[in-house]
Amino acid sequence: MKKLLLFSALFLFGASLAACGGVADVEIALITDYGDIDDESFNQGTWEGIVEYAEEHGIAYDYYRPSEVSDDAYIEEIDRAVRDGAKIIVTPGFLFSQAVYTAQLRHPHVTFILLDAVPEDEEEGVFVAHNTVSIFYDEHESGFLAGYAAVYDGFTDLGYMGGIAVPAVVRFGIGFIAGAYYAADELGITINFPDNRYTYLGTFNAGPAVESEAAGWFNAGTEIIFAAAGGAGGSVMSAAEDLDKWMIGVDVDQSVNSDRVLTSAMKALATSVQLVLDNYYNGRFPAGQILQLGAENDGVGLPMETSRFRNPTEVQAAYDEIFEMIAEGDIVVPSNYDELLDFFTEEGLGELPIERGTVGG
Repeated sequence: MKKLLLFSALFLFGASLAACGGVADVEIALITDYGDIDDESFNQGTWEGIVEYAEEHGIAYDYYRPSEVSDDAYIEEIDRAVRDGAKIIVTPGFLFSQAVYTAQLRHPHVTFILLDAVPEDEEEGVFVAHNTVSIFYDEHESGFLAGYAAVYDGFTDLGYMGGIAVPAVVRFGIGFIAGAYYAADELGITINFPDNRYTYLGTFNAGPAVESEAAGWFNAGTEIIFAAAGGAGGSVMSAAEDLDKWMIGVDVDQSVNSDRVLTSAMKALATSVQLVLDNYYNGRFPAGQILQLGAENDGVGLPMETSRFRNPTEVQAAYDEIFEMIAEGDIVVPSNYDELLDFFTEEGLGELPIERGTVGG
């Protein structure tokens, strides 16, 4: 992935872990959502960015894991972090919309970095306060790049497993479809991506049911599955390992977790959090703003150096060209089903084989 340019600052992300537990005098705090900091996905990518930045600058940090998935539980942990002295609280994911809406008003002297969501109240609507910034990523562009690269590398029988049909997961899938069929058309080949090889698992948690379903797809001929499913992606990974198949990771570079990870549809989680932290400490915090990060500002991409493409030279050349086209706006990647239908028509890709009710969006 290229360097993310935001406010003309740059930091590299790393990976080390600190213990949870409400350390006194913490300054930067992460509140996890449904998972933990080792979920190999959204929480972990965000946490690694915090750890790298905090350790580099000698800042106290910690993370807090709510007891359950609820607004009350999230607010309870935010309050606990504030009592421990937190000045900056990072919350990864759409589940924090209501909690951050409440917390930013309750704690006006605490700064909030909210990823993949805006502070929103059911009655009052959206309000990004002076002490909050929201960061969104163009998941559909990242998904497009993953589908395009996989087909360009010779995969012709594809599947997609999303965790829960929340907007970000839907966008990943829509982009994946578009990229796969765009590459197939470019190469003049036929791919198999039927309606029954696109599903939402109803969970972001790993488990035997997920692994069994993935194994069933692989045994039926699916060569590769893109799993935008948080921790459940680990179960898809296990099935791929057992059957010598392939999977595509999500959010962060998951190549270190298995040699059956072809590539990963990444979002610049660690880097973007680090850059906002740096701007906070240098008096340039983007107060009350909603930031949108995509190919145009290197907010999404594939980790080409660690990907395991069978034809790396050819895929790299094609990837560089298609990435530039997206970044320059020459290709507008669809982000919902209506746009996907239009994309198929405008690009002459034929009939879209996956139904609206299956994809959502």
